Amino acid sequence: MIKVSVMYPYVADARFDHAYYRDKHMPLLKARMGDACLSYTIDKGLAGGAPGSPPTYVGMCHVFSESVEAFQKAFGPHMKEIMGDVKNYTDIAPVMQISEVVVG
Repeated sequence: MIKVSVMYPYVADARFDHAYYRDKHMPLLKARMGDACLSYTIDKGLAGGAPGSPPTYVGMCHVFSESVEAFQKAFGPHMKEIMGDVKNYTDIAPVMQISEVVVG
């Protein structure tokens, strides 16, 4: 199993609409990917490691899929629509990582 993580770094004065991300964007991704999206989680950054510091990431999601190929096959045909929706909730450029789930 793999996990696709999309992370939005904290940027002072940047826009990130957590409600839109939770209620619209991620359900859109799940609907388009169908069964290839086994599940997903959403994180909302609260703080950094030092007291009073901002979070490293203001928000992130983790999408679980059986394989990189399964993810790409399901995401690819809808990439333009899904990526086109990003402007509706943020002006932050995301950081993406694909990981193998070792335990979980």
